[in-house]
Amino acid sequence: MVALYALQQAVQRVDTQGLSDRMQRIPESLSLPVTSRKIYDLSDRIPFLINRVGVGIVDLATPGLKQVHITIPLWRMLAVLAHRGELRQIDLADATSLDPPTVSRLITGAVKKGFVTRTRSSTNNREVTVRLTKKGLAIVDELVPKMFAHEEVALGDLPEKDVAMVKDVLRKMYQNIAEHRGHPAAGVLGGTRARKRKG
Repeated sequence: MVALYALQQAVQRVDTQGLSDRMQRIPESLSLPVTSRKIYDLSDRIPFLINRVGVGIVDLATPGLKQVHITIPLWRMLAVLAHRGELRQIDLADATSLDPPTVSRLITGAVKKGFVTRTRSSTNNREVTVRLTKKGLAIVDELVPKMFAHEEVALGDLPEKDVAMVKDVLRKMYQNIAEHRGHPAAGVLGGTRARKRKG
């Protein structure tokens, strides 16, 4: 009996030691309780929500723009020029949130299509100003009602005060990002003032 008891104790020690070794080999990430994980719910995150709406509106607008051979970036540029008048190329880049090389290519293409004119400054050879032509203005006037209609689809029956709040929040968020990157968003508040003048 003593020998049998001793054997049982030895087996128990081996099993306990083996279990301990196996526990030590379990990856730490698997042994953490589920409640300690930080959940990232994509459907509730602001970047995803903003991008999804933007993509949806672009999908609505693209067929109409293609009919007149205009891309979304080119539409931005023409719309800004129709709204604000003649602009320096650098200011146009800021107002459209497009990088300068892209704006330069857009201007070159728009000049060939007769939508804009490009004039080099008489005082600064490196500075270029851009102005919408009558043809360019006619294209913008044709597209504006369609672009408003696409926006209305997204807004639905949202109260005007909610829409205004969303716009203010988005402008502030953009300004926060620009300042964080060390590039204050000079054109953000300008957009607000321009809309107030229109009505």
